[in-house]
Amino acid sequence: MGGVKQIKAAVVQAAPVPVAVTYGIERMARQLRDALDTGARMIAFGETFLGGYPIWLDEAPGAALWDQRGAQALHGLLLDEALRENDPRLEPIQAMVDAAGAYVSVGVHERVRSSLKNTQMLLRPHLPPVKHRKLVPTHGERLIWARGDGSTLTTTDAGWGTIGQAICWEHWMPLVRATLHHAGEAVHVAAWPTVRDVHILASRHYAFEGRCFVLAAGTVQTRDQVIEGLARAGGDADAEALLKAMPEGLLQHGGSAIVAPNADVLALAGDGEEIITADLDLTAIGRGLAALDVDGHYSRPDIFELRVDRREQNGVV
Repeated sequence: MGGVKQIKAAVVQAAPVPVAVTYGIERMARQLRDALDTGARMIAFGETFLGGYPIWLDEAPGAALWDQRGAQALHGLLLDEALRENDPRLEPIQAMVDAAGAYVSVGVHERVRSSLKNTQMLLRPHLPPVKHRKLVPTHGERLIWARGDGSTLTTTDAGWGTIGQAICWEHWMPLVRATLHHAGEAVHVAAWPTVRDVHILASRHYAFEGRCFVLAAGTVQTRDQVIEGLARAGGDADAEALLKAMPEGLLQHGGSAIVAPNADVLALAGDGEEIITADLDLTAIGRGLAALDVDGHYSRPDIFELRVDRREQNGVV
């Protein structure tokens, strides 16, 4: 781990700017500055923070109906707003990362050809971002996001340790966990829309099983914020009508946490906007591995073998 024994980590639990990604990047820059001011150099934002979680799929009656005009309009707007490869809009964020020597994980809507991907992006100092695309969109999410592939099931060497990322229900995919544990993560970002009790359970289990620190990053979001984000993205009458059918008030409830390799919760957020921090004692990883190393002495490679196809799957050769 390059001689570094401790690093300060932060989770920025905040409200995204739904749909309007360009405005969301401007807001993220301010929130990132606040996180850097705490001294944190490993920072996490929640699932699809840039563009916001498509909460209408869960909360708006009829959103999944065939030919639903409001849902169609929202999909078209997100395609227009989504991040693309080498997107220049991220340059101000990258400059902050370079200046601070920080690592910043943020969830985004990414456009790949004509598809949207749920992508967790890790920005690195003086290097291009590393992306992880969600392998299986969960339940209604399949109406909006295409699947990722093994080419982005990767980790990053930060010098002081390895950083990995997984999104929401990927934490209940045992072979995803096994793949990332094999990489020897020091810090794992677990990105969620809301970190509910069962998500805390999954995050603590991941930390204990993988002998790593886990940043469980959630967001907060109200119905009115989603409607406001739609307006910033250009607006649409059918989309607004769909969003107004959602319940009023808070729809995503935060609950972010920072978890130690022994599953202890080092910091826990409430249901509002806040930044939580913790000093991560990296020596705790080696101490914990004495009792449990699921990729080493607590494995049976003579019985079990996992093959990971890391080829990019474009569909047309």
